[in-house]
Amino acid sequence: MECEAGQITPDPANLRRSKSLGAFICGPQKLKLKDIFTWRLLKTVALGQVLSVLVCGTAVTSQYLEKARVETPMLQSFLNYTLLFVTYTLTLVFRKGDGSIFQILKSKWWKYLLLALTDVEANYTVVKAYQFTTITSIQLLDCFVIPVLMVLSWFFLKTRYRPLHFVAVGVCLLGVGAMVGADLLAGRDQGSNANVLLGDGLVLISAALYAVSNVCQEYTVKNLSRVEFLGMMGLFGTLISGVQMAVLEIRPIAAINWDWKICLLFFAFMLCMYGLYSFMPVVMKMTSATAVNLSLLTADLFSLLCGIFLFQFKFSALYIVSFVVITVGFIMFNVVPTYTPDPPENTERAYQSVSTSEFTQGEEEMVLDEGQEKCAQRACSHGEPCPTLCPTRSNTWCSSGVAN
Repeated sequence: MECEAGQITPDPANLRRSKSLGAFICGPQKLKLKDIFTWRLLKTVALGQVLSVLVCGTAVTSQYLEKARVETPMLQSFLNYTLLFVTYTLTLVFRKGDGSIFQILKSKWWKYLLLALTDVEANYTVVKAYQFTTITSIQLLDCFVIPVLMVLSWFFLKTRYRPLHFVAVGVCLLGVGAMVGADLLAGRDQGSNANVLLGDGLVLISAALYAVSNVCQEYTVKNLSRVEFLGMMGLFGTLISGVQMAVLEIRPIAAINWDWKICLLFFAFMLCMYGLYSFMPVVMKMTSATAVNLSLLTADLFSLLCGIFLFQFKFSALYIVSFVVITVGFIMFNVVPTYTPDPPENTERAYQSVSTSEFTQGEEEMVLDEGQEKCAQRACSHGEPCPTLCPTRSNTWCSSGVAN
């Protein structure tokens, strides 16, 4: 007699072939609707839009300052870094042990100095670009930060993307294209044409600097501390922006006609920028620097909505289309998580757990093999049920022609 399995199990090779395309695009997990629209994803989308609103606040206040003929980008940055210094840097001063400001400066001062210099100049060059090129060019070229971010994250953070992530980025950029088209139809191609080539070059430099700053920020907040990052940015950012402001903006600051409206605009800009700097590491720790910058693509749409009521901008249905497209792309990017290796201590524990499980699995397979060999010897000759499982994948008992 022969052992009967009771049912034929599917071929694993055929299953792998049928799912290979989906696994290649989205990863090994099965994506169901309830697994996509989770509370975590909704919270990520909501927090990303909060960041966009803060960016919108800085844009609106800067536009009011420009209308008042106040062109002091370094002064605005200096106020933000000073507020970071007062809150986060002083927090580090009162810390003790390895997390104190003295230990941080002793081992990593030059790293944070370069990081703060990168961040300060990124802010300065993008504001300076408005004097030479148009808003449309800045909106388009500023998206250069996303591919640079992905490349830097790939090499330095070891982040690995799936094809769905690249498709999602393409969808977001299509949304930006729709937004720029709406600007052209509405006649909002404002700005200067004094030196378009120089202005576009400044935008690209700013995007590259922002990418470097954001990659370093993601690494710091995920592996070290959010307070450490903001405290060091407050310390070195205040020093660098203060020196640069003293060199470049003494006359523009002296020419400001100070009144309560100008003071209120500076205060509002400082609060929005401070909130952006304080809140961005929280969102970045949940997602990634690339996802955060994708969410910031909707900031121009919020600025437009404010401009409709404040500056009498014209409305176009393409703005709604671009907002929906960018949001869909952002959701697509966050549906499938990117892969980033754990810190060394976590990786070592993971390897230990994997090796332990493999050792245990090997012992179990040896026991099953012995049981299966006995089953083959006793089946059909004795006609008695075996107390072990047959070598098939179905949970059936090997017996004399009976499968329970």
